[in-house]
Amino acid sequence: MGILDGMRVVEGSAFVAVPLAGMTLAQMGADVIRFDRLQGGLDAGRWPVTRDGQSLFWAGLNKGKRSIAIDMKHPRGREIITEIITAPGEDAGLFITNLRVRGWMDHETLSARRPDLCMVTLMGDRHGRPAVDYTVNPAIGFPEATGPEGSTEPVAHALPAWDCIAGNMVVSALLAAERKRLRTGQGSAVDLSLKDVAAAMLGHLGIIGEVEVNGVSRPKSGNALYGAYGQDFLCADGERVMVIGLTDRQWRGLLNVTGTTEDMAALETRLGESLRDEGARFRHRHAITEVLRPWFAARRLADFAAHFDEAGVTWSIFRDFARAVAEDPDLSLDNPMFSRIEQPGIGTFKVPGTPFSFSSEPREAPRAAPALGAHTEAILGDVARLPDSEIAALFDQGIVQQAPASEVQLAC
Repeated sequence: MGILDGMRVVEGSAFVAVPLAGMTLAQMGADVIRFDRLQGGLDAGRWPVTRDGQSLFWAGLNKGKRSIAIDMKHPRGREIITEIITAPGEDAGLFITNLRVRGWMDHETLSARRPDLCMVTLMGDRHGRPAVDYTVNPAIGFPEATGPEGSTEPVAHALPAWDCIAGNMVVSALLAAERKRLRTGQGSAVDLSLKDVAAAMLGHLGIIGEVEVNGVSRPKSGNALYGAYGQDFLCADGERVMVIGLTDRQWRGLLNVTGTTEDMAALETRLGESLRDEGARFRHRHAITEVLRPWFAARRLADFAAHFDEAGVTWSIFRDFARAVAEDPDLSLDNPMFSRIEQPGIGTFKVPGTPFSFSSEPREAPRAAPALGAHTEAILGDVARLPDSEIAALFDQGIVQQAPASEVQLAC
């Protein structure tokens, strides 16, 4: 029983943001129904995949949902999807999508069937043009500020940050619309775009102001922390660490443990400026790094890791994904967020549940992502409320499809 137990959300989606939103809601207890084409959604085979081609991407972003596979081009298939989206119930009539199709899967058409429908639609940009994280990010400038200092080539990052943020904004928008409906009985159509999510963050982080007020387009600064002190260092054993001196407390802790307080005082005298100011630490980051680099170069990670932790220094080891999974206890079963589950078609591996820990609700273990069409028959019966005879006819006509019984059992 999650905190959203009883809520039913229908999801029509592909890519990252909306599937992430649906999964987030499902992991808080909502009944999330994802509908897909008979051959699977656009992301049914997206990388990373297993050696035999099963999508780990799909398995990761669809945990805990129910799945119906349906012919979305067939008129009856579209009608059934409409019935599922607009099905009665005070906790139903909630729809999230990035697949808006005018004429049948848009708010104007759907709300004619259910006026109190709450629908959140994520677009590429505000004009309705397609966009993904990997086109939005270069368009707003981040690759030009990413990469080694002095380099001229743009560097795109591997994390689809705007998708991740947009997915959680879809959740926020849906819950806000549902709250309005609970208070007023009115439904809502909420539109947002991936590019607007990124553009808003560009402004929220002060970068637009930096350009317009200061006339500065931020240059590359490598691994340095912009506006304060943070830098990576290579240790004597080949390990690389990141240390942070963003706040005054972090800065003083770093100097105390490295024994460089007097050296930094001498540096301040030479510079004629106090390094207690975080902006000054950024401006003079190269000089600070030259003071600290020999300390790290002369020590192995084991020589100082415990001292850093005891002193509360803000720092981290650089790892690749495999090493992080193997070594970091926060990515292990020691973290109650993680469980080892059986995923149909893939096998047993660690997966995360919800990061939320509610005082009033126990943390639920994650549930496997469904096989395509794992719940088709059940959804047609208990949501669309079709009689058994029609359900059988739909299967016979190839309009809907059910996953094999063995996969259905594993996914439920």
